[in-house]
Amino acid sequence: MPSTSYAFATAYLKGEEARLITSEHVERMLSTANIQGVLEIIKDTDIGSYLIEVNPISFEDIDQALWVYLGRCLELLEGFRMLPAELLKILSAYRVKYDILNVKAALWGVTTGRRARMIPVGALQSCGLLDRLANAKNLDDIIESLAICNLGNYADILREHQEQLNEGTRSRLQVDARLDNEYYGNMRVVARESGDAPVFAKVLGIVIDLTNLQIISRAIIEGIGPEAANYAIGGGTMLSSAIITELLSLKLSDVLEKLDDIQYRDVAEEISSGYDSTKNIAVVAEIIDGHKFRLIKEILVPRVLSPIMMLYYLILKEAEIRNLRLILKAIFDGIPLGETKDYLVLAS
Repeated sequence: MPSTSYAFATAYLKGEEARLITSEHVERMLSTANIQGVLEIIKDTDIGSYLIEVNPISFEDIDQALWVYLGRCLELLEGFRMLPAELLKILSAYRVKYDILNVKAALWGVTTGRRARMIPVGALQSCGLLDRLANAKNLDDIIESLAICNLGNYADILREHQEQLNEGTRSRLQVDARLDNEYYGNMRVVARESGDAPVFAKVLGIVIDLTNLQIISRAIIEGIGPEAANYAIGGGTMLSSAIITELLSLKLSDVLEKLDDIQYRDVAEEISSGYDSTKNIAVVAEIIDGHKFRLIKEILVPRVLSPIMMLYYLILKEAEIRNLRLILKAIFDGIPLGETKDYLVLAS
């Protein structure tokens, strides 16, 4: 590793980490009752100073502003000439997750005839094609946007499954799974080629496992059952395809018993109890995200002068935005902030 460039990267990313919203900020935010109070509490952070300048009025304003902020943070990183090429490669591969989310939204828009709402982050945004994607009238419009932006592998998947995209929700889920598998497959290649391959691969395996546990939990709740095995992502660490198929045949409350020897038992238990008490399927994603952050953080925190510093930075920024969205949405919806605390993920 070129020591000078990695030393610069370490100093810069640690400096950015110091300007994040902390657990102390969060505790103070949970005691306030309005948006201006929240903005006052976080004004000393990078994202707080940005939001004060934006002066958002509605939650939709805030939501859009937060994603614009994340996109600008990533574009700023891409512009640093002193960042090692390996860090930039991780950044480039990782942010495609937002392109996949936007493609899925565009497919929904084509199906319903409504303009899809896009997340202003990713390669399509950088290429200036996000509005074009949002206004796509048919599948060919989506495919063309992907091809122009050097995301041809995803365009090929859509071409292969044109008929399935017209066959209903479950066929759509299979196409979504193909897109996800392509994304994680590309990330596994980047992990293998990185200078910290074993750690990167371990983190990626945990992310895939927990994503699959989310798919399993939702499928059980929605009554899809074993068919959802077709929607699982390959490459996890502990949840093999055989285990996934077995879990899909169970009740939600029985899943945790099958995970006794796996570190995800606590996650499954929390999902089961959380859904039982709320009957809200959205708690599955909230619980999964919290555990995902905690498990990954434990692995990545000690890494310095390493290419996966970039991975940790990206996860921290996403967690920061997620926390703010939850807190501010609760304020707008009149939900007691104490009810959101269990779903927040804290970096410090």
